[in-house]
Amino acid sequence: MTAGLSARLDRISTNDRYLIVPMDHGLTMGAVDGLVDIESTIDGVTSGGADAVLTQRGIAPRVHENKNDAGYIVHLNGSTTIGPDESDKRVTGTAEDAVRAGADAVSFHINVGSDHEPDQIEELAELTADADRLGLPVLAMAYARGPGVDETDPEALGHAVRLAEEVGADVVKTGYSGDGDSFERVTESTRLPVVIAGGSKGTDRDTVEMVRGAMDGDAAGVSMGRSIFQHEDPEGIARAVSAVVHDDASVDDALAAGGFVEA
Repeated sequence: MTAGLSARLDRISTNDRYLIVPMDHGLTMGAVDGLVDIESTIDGVTSGGADAVLTQRGIAPRVHENKNDAGYIVHLNGSTTIGPDESDKRVTGTAEDAVRAGADAVSFHINVGSDHEPDQIEELAELTADADRLGLPVLAMAYARGPGVDETDPEALGHAVRLAEEVGADVVKTGYSGDGDSFERVTESTRLPVVIAGGSKGTDRDTVEMVRGAMDGDAAGVSMGRSIFQHEDPEGIARAVSAVVHDDASVDDALAAGGFVEA
């Protein structure tokens, strides 16, 4: 690992643990709640303990002044919910574009098992090669997703994260298998740090319990979007998730750290 790569990984993590808040959903879904005033949301989640935020490169000018010294990741492909095929993620920039936007790392989405997997493998391989020349970390968002694919099957998720390592990524994000024991099958499939996606929005306890289960299954953290940036208290829920990821807190202690007192 080069000094530059190591330094940039440190900028998007804390002691090799990751709390990343992706907010690239404006391309996918439009200016949904939490992203209209993205400046305030970025300030809130990073004040709550997020190690890094993630957007498409065009949003970079709205990120830097509000991220409270957190890291910045530029996402480099995407699709829309109103387009013909949301799984057909298309390239939106290059590693060099991300560097010009002030990124500490780049990310790329691949649907392993989809009809678009072959093209996405090639595109991810090209990105990791380009990023390696720049000492720029690559977060591969590698999902088990396609016709007949069980998106929570630990074997399928394990295949997805191993693919990311084989193609040259430095960190990998994937879906959650549902419990810590089964998620160990995923994390043991690669030597890369594995972070989980946020999944569907649930209660505060649901969110924190999912994070706790993933960490018990040897996850390196989370990359959690709507469950955090669309929360009525983004800073508070980020603080609760951070307590699990960075302080190994119990579910109850994490909820308390976020200011969530249950009846």
